[in-house]
Amino acid sequence: MIGRRGFLRGSGLLSISWRAHAAEPERLVIAGASLVEIAFALGAGDRVIAVDDTATHPPEVSDLPSVGYFRELAPEGIIALRPSAVIVAADAEPGRTLELLEAAGIPVYRAPDAETPEEVPAKITFVASVLGLEAEGRALAADYRERLAAVRAAAAGTSGSPGPRALFVLTQRGSMALVGGRGTVPDEMLRAAGLVNAAAEIEGYKQVGPESIIGLAPDGVLMMTEHAARIGGVERLLSGPGFRQTLAGRQVRSVTMDGSMLMRLGPRTPEAIKTLARALGTAD
Repeated sequence: MIGRRGFLRGSGLLSISWRAHAAEPERLVIAGASLVEIAFALGAGDRVIAVDDTATHPPEVSDLPSVGYFRELAPEGIIALRPSAVIVAADAEPGRTLELLEAAGIPVYRAPDAETPEEVPAKITFVASVLGLEAEGRALAADYRERLAAVRAAAAGTSGSPGPRALFVLTQRGSMALVGGRGTVPDEMLRAAGLVNAAAEIEGYKQVGPESIIGLAPDGVLMMTEHAARIGGVERLLSGPGFRQTLAGRQVRSVTMDGSMLMRLGPRTPEAIKTLARALGTAD
């Protein structure tokens, strides 16, 4: 069985401490957008031979083969690439595929999850350790913490009163919108940007209708770029029932962001927070 914190349990125990006694992996398959970004930020992009469908940054990854969606990984395609190691996100699936890779003699490393911006350095340190780039990892983690502290300070210092109310909409079907409440990554991002999550009274994700949207009273709306495109654009959402009765709809105030930048917390998270603060908040 494969553990959730970077350990492989099966015929033996393989952990990050194993890195000190093994050659640095030169042919990497990485399934997880933020993990791909970390590898490139560490200067190891030339070692990456394939990524999963969620990886869109940096632009160079568009030239790499894809192993599919990170929650639907198949072993055959990965084995055929002859990787020296596979790094996967904490929620990569199915477990059976990862077990088969291990059985084929391919080291598999499952990264720790990051549910808040403050937990990203743990992922950076993890990837750096797998790659034998500990010094580079410490430098990148320190730079990340500095950038995060700066954007948090800027967001907190814009006003002594609560910020504008923002609503994250995952998708829309008919007149129903799937919104993100407390305990979600968008909630963390909105609050880090000095905004008030208009759906803070909702736990997790929930479908809401026009009347509920009016009651949530968002001043602005946040969507993933790819999901907004599927419904014809965020402007179409804002002109629909419920939204057009809100300040967000009347002022057509919204921001869209690439899903890998918004939802998969990683090196660009401080920049994502700054973008939210500028687009929907009161930051300069």
